[in-house]
Amino acid sequence: MNLPQIGDWADFDGLARLQRDRLPAVLAAAERSPFYRKRGVGPLEEQPLTTKQDLRDAYPFGMLAADRADLATYHESSGSTGDATASYYTEADWVDLAECFARKWTGITAADTMLVRTPYALMITGHLAHAAARRHGATVVPADNRSLATPYSRVVRLLHDLGVTLTWSLPTDALLWAAAARIAGYRDFPALRALFVGGEPVGPARKARIARIWGAPVVEEYGATETGSLAGECEHGTMHLWADRAIFEVQDPATGELSPQGRGRLVVTPLFREAMPLLRYAIEDEAEVSYRECPCGWHLPAVRILGRSAFAAGELTQLGLEDLVFGLPDDFGVWFWRARADGDRLRVEIEVADRWRSAAVHTLGAAVRAAHPAVETTVVPVPPGGLVPFRMLTAQAEVMKPRGLFGPGEDWDAALQYY
Repeated sequence: MNLPQIGDWADFDGLARLQRDRLPAVLAAAERSPFYRKRGVGPLEEQPLTTKQDLRDAYPFGMLAADRADLATYHESSGSTGDATASYYTEADWVDLAECFARKWTGITAADTMLVRTPYALMITGHLAHAAARRHGATVVPADNRSLATPYSRVVRLLHDLGVTLTWSLPTDALLWAAAARIAGYRDFPALRALFVGGEPVGPARKARIARIWGAPVVEEYGATETGSLAGECEHGTMHLWADRAIFEVQDPATGELSPQGRGRLVVTPLFREAMPLLRYAIEDEAEVSYRECPCGWHLPAVRILGRSAFAAGELTQLGLEDLVFGLPDDFGVWFWRARADGDRLRVEIEVADRWRSAAVHTLGAAVRAAHPAVETTVVPVPPGGLVPFRMLTAQAEVMKPRGLFGPGEDWDAALQYY
C-alpha cells in the first residue's frame, strides 16, 4: 500500500485532491463490510454517521471487510462510555497505524529506549507505540499500566536505571512518576528527551508543568482504539489532524450539519483501512478544527481536542479548571486535584504542603471565582498523600506464579490467586 508522507502535497488544495483520489477505494472497501453492505454505500456526503452504538450492535465481526485469515490483531475499546466496541487490523493496516504514531517532531530512532506505559491488553494503545518504536529500531520497555507487575516504584527505577529516552503514557502518569521518583529519592533522569502523552485531554498549563518537572518536551497524541492515531503535535505546539490518512468533519451540535472546520463533534473517515473501514465515524469527542497555515509547513488542519461532554458542567470544563490549577506557581507543588460541580456550587480539592496551603487556596479560589463569578467556589487543601496515597507510589510488584506446594508459614490461600 502506497501511503502518503508529509510533504507529498504543497498546500491545502493538494491535500484535498489526495483525499478525493483515495475516496473511491474507501467506499469500495466499505461495501465488503456486512454492516455497510446492509446500510448501503453512496457518496460520502450522503452517508449517515456511523456511531459507537453501530459498532456495538455489529459486535464482534459485523464491521469486518477482510478475510478472517488476513487479520493480524483483534482489539476492544475500554468501554468507559458504554459497552466495549471491537476493532481489527490487517498487517497492511498496521503499517499505516505505526507510521502515523511515529510522526513525532522529536523523532524515534534506533538510539532510543522507549518506555510504553499504556495498556497492552485488548486496547490498541500499547501495541501501537510498541509497533511504531520497533519499526524505527528503538528498544521498547513494555511497562503497561494495567499490570501489577509494574507499579510506579518499578517504573521510576526503569526510567532511571535503563536511561529511558522516550515515554508513552497518560499525562497524569507523568505526574505520578514524578511523585514516586521524589519519594524514592531519584532526582536525575538525564537521558529522557521527550514524553509522548495521550489518552486524556491535557491543557497547555499542565503540559508546560510536566515539561518543567522532567526537563523534556511533552508531545501530545490523539486517537482511538477504533482508528489508531488521528493527530499529533508539531514542533510549534500545534496539534495537526492526519488529514492525509483520514477525512475529518465537524458536526454542529445544534443543527447536526457537518463541515470541514469549526467546533463540534469530531467525525472521521479513515482512508487506508482494509479490515474495518469506517464511514463518517462519530468519535464522541468535542473538537475545534481550523485550516490555517502553521510555521511547521505541514499543511494539515489544526485541532484542539476539548474532550467529552461528560467532563463538563455548564460553563465549567475539566480543561478550564485544569488550566487554573496548573496556573498556580510551581513552588506550591500542586500536581493533583479533583473537583465536584453541583449546580452553581463547586468544590475543588488540591494536594498541597502545609507551607503553601493558605497561598494556594487563596490564589486558586480567586482565579476560579474570576473565571466563573456565578459559581460558589470552595477550595479545600488536603495534605500530600491525601488524593494520591503514598502506598500507591511506593508499592512493590504483587504478581505471583501459579503454585501448589508451600512451606510452613507461607500464605497458601494465594495458591490459585495469581494475578
